[in-house]
Amino acid sequence: MTSTVPTAVHPAGEEAPRRPVTMFGPDFPFAYDDYLGHPAGLGQIPATEHGTRVAVIGGGLSGLVTAYELMKMGLQPVVYEADRIGGRLRTETFPGCDPALTAEMGAMRFPPSSTALQHYIDLTGLQTRPFPNPLAPGTPSTVVDLKGESHYARTVDDLPQVYRDVAAAWAACLEEGADFSAMNRAIRERDVPRIRELWAGLVERLDNQTFYGFLCDSPAFRSFRHREIFGQVGFGTGGWDTDFPNSILEILRVVYTEADDDHRGIVGGSRQLPLRLWDRAPDKIVHWAQGTSLAALHDGGAPRPAVTRLGRAAGERITVTDASGDVHTYRAAVFTAQSWMLLSKIDCADELLPIDHWTAVERTHYMASSKLFVPVDRPFWLDRDERTGRDVMSMTLTDRMTRGTYLLDDGPDRPAAICLSYTWCDDSLKWLPLPAEERMEVMLKSLGEIYPGVDIRKHVIGPPVTVSWEDEPYFMGAFKANLPGHYRYQRRLFTHFMQETLPAGKRGLFLAGDDISWTAGWAEGAVQTALNAVWGVMRHLGGATDPVNPGPGDVFDAIAPVELPED
Repeated sequence: MTSTVPTAVHPAGEEAPRRPVTMFGPDFPFAYDDYLGHPAGLGQIPATEHGTRVAVIGGGLSGLVTAYELMKMGLQPVVYEADRIGGRLRTETFPGCDPALTAEMGAMRFPPSSTALQHYIDLTGLQTRPFPNPLAPGTPSTVVDLKGESHYARTVDDLPQVYRDVAAAWAACLEEGADFSAMNRAIRERDVPRIRELWAGLVERLDNQTFYGFLCDSPAFRSFRHREIFGQVGFGTGGWDTDFPNSILEILRVVYTEADDDHRGIVGGSRQLPLRLWDRAPDKIVHWAQGTSLAALHDGGAPRPAVTRLGRAAGERITVTDASGDVHTYRAAVFTAQSWMLLSKIDCADELLPIDHWTAVERTHYMASSKLFVPVDRPFWLDRDERTGRDVMSMTLTDRMTRGTYLLDDGPDRPAAICLSYTWCDDSLKWLPLPAEERMEVMLKSLGEIYPGVDIRKHVIGPPVTVSWEDEPYFMGAFKANLPGHYRYQRRLFTHFMQETLPAGKRGLFLAGDDISWTAGWAEGAVQTALNAVWGVMRHLGGATDPVNPGPGDVFDAIAPVELPED
């Protein structure tokens, strides 16, 4: 199911053209896309600081954006990466198969509202295409299978009435309980005063409310059956019952900005984006010679190894020890890995952060997630069933173990891939004890019950590839998701780049990454917090933005996130 937004109508009855919605707020309505696109650039540092080394810990998207923009300013970013460049932009190949056939183990779909992310996609020359979400216009067909009963659909109108009733209930719930139309319109129009007015009231009222509690409070969802169907089938990307314990504010941030719908995938795999940033020589660069790239600034063209210890030195400097035993001290450092790494994998001095920020890091809640892909000889699912005239297999949403199955191809005569299962939280943990082959067997059994006449196994041409992000050595889950009452913690982490108000001796280390953002799990949040950290490092080293293109810290006081009382 997809969320619906009422369309503005002219007095004459004609529909008014709507501006495209972007991830502009609601918590911090700053136009990151305009900031990135302005010819004045992101800012300058004093010439005396050119060549200053800055540690960037984590080689995912946030780390690479941070390093790339700092390099353009004339600084020398030193990137540390424990595993491989890309982080959760992880594109895998299948052993023994054409390397052009890939599987997206982390981020695989990106909403057009991610306009800061799109800046870097365009910058690196990557292409995108529609992602086959359930019931999306580009998805050939969808099967919804609940309680042993399957329904074939090309649009939501092909489903039984109860599913349309659930979609209508969700739209009514959002409208009545969260001023959906008003906020969506304000975000479209970038009406900052209206966004702040609406969001302040919602944060105060809903910070302690779960997603499920929000549904239960709505007259539209008085029926348990409707709540159950909504949790298992959901809207946009599929079932959301694994999100039911999370704060409703997390869900509102997604639906207001339409991040739940109309997704696109990166042709050739999402990991290309950080890899291209690593190798790209900017068109405009300060201090460094033309043709300089991040790879060229690192010995052997590779990042430094994993960080094992972080400490403080005199003058608000940061000391970094890596897995090779090398110790270096930096004027500033940006930490872009998942923040729990500061509690477990890295030996950290207490002095790195104020105590309230340590509490916020500790209380961070992560979502588990698992996927399993198999390569197949061709997109056989587009074959027609002679008896029914339908596709023999479809994008599938089910209450069985697989939950979500996605069918991905590059054309009718080429090998293709099936994401047999994409699961979250408790559903993900069910797969954790099983190796890839055993996972595949259970998944094929479930899908065989939905498609009894389809022999999926005969089309498989290689071993499966799988991931459980909660079991990855340098991750502790797929992404952060705030629980009720966590808003204050999130505000502390997001605003950490504003360091002039921090106590003396607590400055110089900047936090970034999607779990520092208000939109965890979306690459846009990784980009936005990277740009915040770049601004923070620039100011920390005595730099400033051009007055015609103020940065996020320059306008912070006017658009700062709602501050809830703590007493």
